[in-house]
Amino acid sequence: MFSQDRDALRQTYLTAWRKARAGEPLEPVERQIVEVAEQHPEYHRLLEQGETALGREWLPAGGEGNPFLHMALHIALQEQVGTDRPPGIRRLYQGMIESCLGDVHAAEHRILECLAEAIWKVQRDGRAFRSKAYLKCIKRRGAGQRPRD
Repeated sequence: MFSQDRDALRQTYLTAWRKARAGEPLEPVERQIVEVAEQHPEYHRLLEQGETALGREWLPAGGEGNPFLHMALHIALQEQVGTDRPPGIRRLYQGMIESCLGDVHAAEHRILECLAEAIWKVQRDGRAFRSKAYLKCIKRRGAGQRPRD
């Protein structure tokens, strides 16, 4: 799944979705893609467009979010939590779920804002991923804080 070819990466998502809809066996990464896609019904039509979806551009200036990027961020976060890399992410993730009253998807979305910002800064500044700043952002977003009544 790791490639610099945008269309090849997108094709992985489209193939996973098609296979899932057809009831075909899925590879582990495809299963992960489908689980994330199922949490985003707003992307189902796009995933069913097949080749048409490959070349589409989503421009932030137009207020559009890239569905493929969004799903990839979910998967990246799940990988981080699974390996606890950066160290401490698993604890913060659990705390964020708690602060979101057990809503895993809502908790992930709050963390994804920090992940997207951290990745953007890497691209903008041309330097390594800043784990401490990323974890600090998650803490600011409310991981571990109890919801207010």
